[in-house]
Amino acid sequence: MQQKSQRKAEHLDNEKPAAVVAPITTGYTVKISNYGWDQSDKFVKIYITLTGVHQVPTENVQVHFTERSFDLLVKNLNGKSYSMIVNNLLKPISVEGSSKKVKTDTVLILCRKKAENTRWDYLTQVEKECKEKEKPSYDTETDPSEGLMNVLKKIYEDGDDDMKRTINKAWVESREKQAKGDTEF
Repeated sequence: MQQKSQRKAEHLDNEKPAAVVAPITTGYTVKISNYGWDQSDKFVKIYITLTGVHQVPTENVQVHFTERSFDLLVKNLNGKSYSMIVNNLLKPISVEGSSKKVKTDTVLILCRKKAENTRWDYLTQVEKECKEKEKPSYDTETDPSEGLMNVLKKIYEDGDDDMKRTINKAWVESREKQAKGDTEF
């Protein structure tokens, strides 16, 4: 009898505990790159559309703010996590005054402006620098046709193959007319 109880005790020690539960893992993290933004006198508002986000628990939608950035993490939405990190905001924000709202299929991030009644032309410093590089410079001392050539160069660089063929054809025809002495426009 003593041996039987001893064997039972040994047998129980060898069994794996049933209380160990594997953590819930989501498939993978999707980087959010599609969003819209707007502003009021006090807030910069970022709108992110995620179908079904209003159905996940509120603790699964997290936003972390710093003075010049925010990052959003939505956990376990349809088996995936969604992440959006925006660094280098154009101007500083108030971390304490910033918040998030989850609405039907939308996450609204409210970044409280430190300097109220100021207008943000861009959301980030990087966006501002990129847009300003694209702006043409107006130099009154250069030849006006040079500006037109720069515009055509940009169209050519950004264009597809058909656009490049069209510009090349027009350029060749123009050169041929100039060679013949036809300067008629």
